Amino acid sequence: MDDFRDRRPDESTDRSPDGSPYGGTADERLAELFAFLRRRVTGDYEIDEFGFDPELNDTVLLEALRPLYRHWFRVEVLGLGNVPPGRGALIVANHSGTLPVDALMLQVAVHDELDRPLRLLGAHLVYQLPVLGHLARKSGHTLACREDADRLLRKGEVVGVFPEGFKGLGKPFSERYKLQRFGRGGFVASAIRAGVPIVPCAIVGAEEIYPKIGDSPSLARLLGLPYLPITPLFPWLGPLGLLPLPSKWLIEFGEPIRTDEYDPEEADDPMLVFDLTDRIRESMQAQLDALRLRRGPAFPPITM
Repeated sequence: MDDFRDRRPDESTDRSPDGSPYGGTADERLAELFAFLRRRVTGDYEIDEFGFDPELNDTVLLEALRPLYRHWFRVEVLGLGNVPPGRGALIVANHSGTLPVDALMLQVAVHDELDRPLRLLGAHLVYQLPVLGHLARKSGHTLACREDADRLLRKGEVVGVFPEGFKGLGKPFSERYKLQRFGRGGFVASAIRAGVPIVPCAIVGAEEIYPKIGDSPSLARLLGLPYLPITPLFPWLGPLGLLPLPSKWLIEFGEPIRTDEYDPEEADDPMLVFDLTDRIRESMQAQLDALRLRRGPAFPPITM
């Protein structure tokens, strides 16, 4: 596409909630902090019907993730022009890394590089955990269900989904960068109903942050978790084993796939949905393989 753009970590621009660049003098930043705290105390802020709190997300939650994004993983983003501006879109990405750090890095990428919030669709387990579920809602995430996905897409939001689910997130290191099954294609049906493009997204780098070399099924069942991973560092080093390895990341948005050529009623055609889902998965696997070659070594020397 003509507006294809690449963005590297040192080209990102920090912006405050009012759109102005972060920074300024210490007094200005202190004044901004006090203004933020005053709005929180007085309740002078907005939350949408899903529980999304844009100011808290921009000022606190994403700010806590940016050091990982820029300095630890050194994320580079490709194909920004493939995400259509000013309209709804469904970003479909591969999932990996044992813990869903890839979802958080994708959220930073869309917010900071495209200046739009990413409304991620999460599994039921996320919202069963009191603190995590609350923070997920505040940051714009919602339950991965037909109703929520359809409403967000029809509102013109950028929605993100990881159709591999826990199968992709918890796969062993020996199967890295091999896409798992995409389920029944509910994300394709939602895109067709809303008439929005599907943007395939390849994420390279997450596979190496927690190399999963084993599992503890019995303990996972006891804790109500889909899996309990064993990595070269966890549980042997205790909490230190939860520190992700500093792999080099690339995130690439591929060519959008149009769905407005279909009638909304065709979203109920299982064969059409299955065929399109399968084609998207095949194209994403090719995209992922090419991006992995482009990235090269997972832990390249850090240049100053």
